[in-house]
Amino acid sequence: MKYKNKNIQISCDGGAATGKSTGAKMIARKYKLKFLSSGLLYRYASYLLIKNNPKNKVIFLKKKFKNLNYDNLDKINLHTLKISEHSAIIAKKKEIREILKKFQIKFSKKYKNCCIEGRDISTKILPNSDLKFFFKCDLNIAANRRYKELKKANPNINLVKVKKALRIRNILDTKRKNSPLLKHRDSVEIDTGKLDKQAMLAKMSKHVKILLKKKYGNRTRTKK
Repeated sequence: MKYKNKNIQISCDGGAATGKSTGAKMIARKYKLKFLSSGLLYRYASYLLIKNNPKNKVIFLKKKFKNLNYDNLDKINLHTLKISEHSAIIAKKKEIREILKKFQIKFSKKYKNCCIEGRDISTKILPNSDLKFFFKCDLNIAANRRYKELKKANPNINLVKVKKALRIRNILDTKRKNSPLLKHRDSVEIDTGKLDKQAMLAKMSKHVKILLKKKYGNRTRTKK
């Protein structure tokens, strides 16, 4: 079943390698929502800073993000250990967070049907989102997941280093002063360590269906 003229916004938060990107992408695809990963934005910012080493990082990033086409980011390899470590550092910088926050809010205003994932989406970017998900995963499972992802580009990647990097990233995200990783009180928890992709999608879909029925009832429902 489909809903015509629906207007829903979903926020997905969670730590590194918890599966939030995968879950958010799947639910966005199923319900035809415009998808945005805030983590990818921070990775892109790190990529630009590492590559160009500008004197004034804030002015430089403001220019780069002013007219950024988000769809082009998939064409760049942003999933390296170096970028992961660097993005965790710049994520603590208030001025840089404000630049990316502005981009994300602009995105959410442009696309009324959207799904945004990150670490502060439910609490700072989309506090009024219709549905909030919070992803968690056992560190060992998350580390193996990220290790397999990184190994595709770097066969010499070390699992111990990957696990250490994830642990540090999660500590930095939860302890940082500016927009720390928090679970919103209204969030639906998704433990991806206990679910495969299909089970994850099924659980998320269940809550989306409840939301759609509550928000629109049967008035806009049509048969396929």
